[in-house]
Amino acid sequence: MSSDEIIFERRDGLGIVRLNRPKALNTLSLGMYRRFVPQLVAWGDDPAVHAIVVMGEGGRAFCAGGDVRAIYDARQRAGNDTADFFREEYSLIAHVHRFPKPYIALMNGIVMGGGAGISVNGSHRVATEKTLFAMPEVQIGLFPDVGASRFLNLCPGRLGLYLALTGRRINAVDALYGKFATHYVPSDRLPALVDALATLSWQAGRARAQIDATLARFATDPGASALAAIQPDIDRIFAAPSVDEILAALAREPAAWAKEAHAATVRASPSSLKITFRQLALGRGMNVEAALTLEYRLTQHVLAADDFFEGIRAALVDKDNAPRWRPDNLAGVTKKAVDGYFAPLGAHELTFD
Repeated sequence: MSSDEIIFERRDGLGIVRLNRPKALNTLSLGMYRRFVPQLVAWGDDPAVHAIVVMGEGGRAFCAGGDVRAIYDARQRAGNDTADFFREEYSLIAHVHRFPKPYIALMNGIVMGGGAGISVNGSHRVATEKTLFAMPEVQIGLFPDVGASRFLNLCPGRLGLYLALTGRRINAVDALYGKFATHYVPSDRLPALVDALATLSWQAGRARAQIDATLARFATDPGASALAAIQPDIDRIFAAPSVDEILAALAREPAAWAKEAHAATVRASPSSLKITFRQLALGRGMNVEAALTLEYRLTQHVLAADDFFEGIRAALVDKDNAPRWRPDNLAGVTKKAVDGYFAPLGAHELTFD
């Protein structure tokens, strides 16, 4: 890994993290995790650092997720590359969530998967008119991870489950409504925002209040959320007690959003849909460590199966967008099979110090 893939700098009392893989939409590699965590720890312990800002270079993406193509390639090699990838990714997420100072993610552009992990789990999340947020993991045979067992349950009503099962992409307005973002700032004002943060006259014990006041000066109202308008229907349909019944309810619904949701869901891995449905039910009220422990357990069972690698093949390797799921229908995904994905890992469980 080039050391330039992630850049750390200091501007007086502000630490700045730049994700610098613009051609790869700033996807996170294992090497980036291994540099990011110790820097967070160092800045968290440094009394001269009062807050940090995380941003993506290139203008197209904050971060489009973890480098899942690398996981696909690692399957061909011996060793624990894939286990290490998720273990160290989840360690980073825990450090982000527990960072003892204001953590400001500039969610400009694409924010998916691991990009949500290093933004939504922080204290301040700034969306722009370029923000495109999604947790599309069921479309590649995975499930929403990086703490999503917790943060998708913080959305209004059944919105988190709807987004998880469909992988729907949403804009900044809906990201604010879903509680993924905390502020809206036009993208052309981000450089001035960073300058303002970097030149604050820090006052002891008031860093968070100063950050809040600075963000309030730059934030604007992006308008009304489209998701808010359909929230009652989302709650009604996604309150069904199974994925099968949700799909049946969507099929009966005449609204365009429901037809789109149905089409997206039937394209997803049937196993992923049932795993995700149970995962979010279990995740209600979890703290970040419990969520990540559950998700790590799921990843290790998913990596031993086929759908994840088939999903990556179809989306990123052959790019035929025609995954061959096994099983290829919901009826074929038995309760016993789903139970297996949630089985404890014994000595291999993820733990936190």
